[in-house]
Amino acid sequence: MSTVLAIETSCDETAVAIVQERQILSNVVSSQIQVHQPYGGVVPEVASRQHVEMVNWAIEQALQQADLGWSGIDGIAATCAPGLVGALLVGVTAAKTLALLHQKPFLGVHHLEGHIYASYLSEPDLQPPFLCLLVSGGHTSLIHVKDCGLYQTLGQTRDDAAGEAFDKVARLLNLGYPGGPVIDRLAQTGNPGAYTLPEGKVSLPQGGYHPYDSSFSGLKTAVLRLTQSLPPASLSVPDLAASFQAAVAKALTKRTIACALDLGLTTIAVGGGVAANSGLRQHLQMAATEKGLRVLFPPLKFCTDNAAMIACAAADHLNRGHQSPLMLGVQSRMSLADVMQLYPTTRIELLELHHPIASGSLS
Repeated sequence: MSTVLAIETSCDETAVAIVQERQILSNVVSSQIQVHQPYGGVVPEVASRQHVEMVNWAIEQALQQADLGWSGIDGIAATCAPGLVGALLVGVTAAKTLALLHQKPFLGVHHLEGHIYASYLSEPDLQPPFLCLLVSGGHTSLIHVKDCGLYQTLGQTRDDAAGEAFDKVARLLNLGYPGGPVIDRLAQTGNPGAYTLPEGKVSLPQGGYHPYDSSFSGLKTAVLRLTQSLPPASLSVPDLAASFQAAVAKALTKRTIACALDLGLTTIAVGGGVAANSGLRQHLQMAATEKGLRVLFPPLKFCTDNAAMIACAAADHLNRGHQSPLMLGVQSRMSLADVMQLYPTTRIELLELHHPIASGSLS
């Protein structure tokens, strides 16, 4: 069983966790939400500085919580893509340094693969194949999970991601940042049928609509036009929040259920920050039950960015002999289909590469 310490610094959470297979030994998260709230969004340079200040503390806390020394760690991982480049560099540099210092394998982990593995933390018996609906501030994707490192993206957003749409609509309504939690809270007291909002279909060149792709920019624009056309006194913010949330949830649910049925998959795992949304949970759970499908939502603490999901993914890769080279860089964008490029050689091959004499390649 592999025990991995992982560092996650892709955006605005400094997180460190230690996971043994799919069991969490420690999970430390330092959020930057209050730091970025005055700006209405994440400021990359500010995020990077905060990571620099907090990463050593988070590593120490994770080791203390797990009651482990470095001898009990089999590998060290960090999120290397996608994300804010400066923020990613903090975590990757820290992980590489620790890997060199303690002579441990280093693994760079794709952030979206981490969100897929969040479901394994609460459902340790989960096995591929299954469908993953990944919905966050930067990504909205339907992913066919075939095996560790083997993913096929079948649907995605053509513009704003679901979480991004929540943040932008919250900004239009002067609700603050981040938008998802506050809209969800207001929607509890609103009428989801009060305002008619568009579904956001994606047209195909040959006619018709893409069955799995989504679009939320038109929905956001529709909310803007409503706020501009209606007198402030007649506009109900809770009703508008509920209507907007229902529109997003229905659009995601329709595409997810259709995709699962078309592929013959019986299990749907949901990951990413929007997986915490109560409207999405209600709509998708109800639709899945009607179709005889199993839907898995991770606990709320594993919906947002965390290092436990990164460590879980890294542990699986390490068990399969995967390891990343220390010259691995960070990338602001990277397709999930390219995950295995992070592990170009197995651990044995890397040892032979770094010790050619021992491997007999030199006379």
